[in-house]
Amino acid sequence: MKPAARLLAGAALGAVAARTAYTALTRRPPGLAGRPGGEVWGRVNHRGEPVTLLEGPAFAAGAAAAGLLAPGLTGRARAAALLAGAGSGLLGGYDDLSGSASSRGFKGHLGALARGEVTTGAVKILGIGATGLAAAAVAGSPAPTRAGRAFDTLVNGALVAGSANLMNLFDLRPGRAIKVGLITGVPLALTPVGSAVVAAPLGAAAALLPEDLGERAMLGDTGANALGALLGLAAARLGRGPRLAALAGVAGLNAASEVVSFTKVIARTPVLHRIDMLGRRPAAPAAAPDPAPAEPAPAS
Repeated sequence: MKPAARLLAGAALGAVAARTAYTALTRRPPGLAGRPGGEVWGRVNHRGEPVTLLEGPAFAAGAAAAGLLAPGLTGRARAAALLAGAGSGLLGGYDDLSGSASSRGFKGHLGALARGEVTTGAVKILGIGATGLAAAAVAGSPAPTRAGRAFDTLVNGALVAGSANLMNLFDLRPGRAIKVGLITGVPLALTPVGSAVVAAPLGAAAALLPEDLGERAMLGDTGANALGALLGLAAARLGRGPRLAALAGVAGLNAASEVVSFTKVIARTPVLHRIDMLGRRPAAPAAAPDPAPAEPAPAS
């Protein structure tokens, strides 16, 4: 099968699997500890409107299932993709369902850990780091020396984990994380080494984009972490130079998120703002102030 055909087949499998999973999950949302599924997975978005987080599990399940069936992958690559995507998704799901907003970002979670408080975010950060290293080790390295293979595993593991966390930082507005995933994933899909890994997640993400843009659902940590991890794994198949450049960019953006609001930067940058708003409902207009009461007419 030609590379283009393999890419299209993988994307189609991802799209069908993700839509099937989303339909099944939303038809009968899984409950938890006696709580109904709608309550467990329901959230309120930036407009104060109800959305479901079931898009995330649908993406993770669809990408995992399609990745096992997509053509053009070796057994090691399939196992690494399953570990990276499913592992990051499960850890993200743990944070979705059990997390609180008391600590945010690396600084907040690791600071809490230093004080002896184990937050769900800290568990997720450390767990995704371990999952990224494990996926990189399973994927292997073509380096001829043991030291070279160890270096590649550290770089690739950091790239998987950093990408998983970074994608979650974009999941703050409808469609934003998926758009970032498509914009960064399509170039990877056009490379001979990354196309097979990224085909299924790109198809799954594109299939769920209408739900996200329609503000009916969102990826949440489950879907955003899984999408980012799989994109990072695809980037880990590039040459060492491009990989180091990608890792530097991912690390820099993660660090910048501690002091800069991506939402504010996007809003102030015309090109980014247009892309961000593409396909979305316009922002609600600000309410006009109540008119001042008319002065009473003077007595005649």
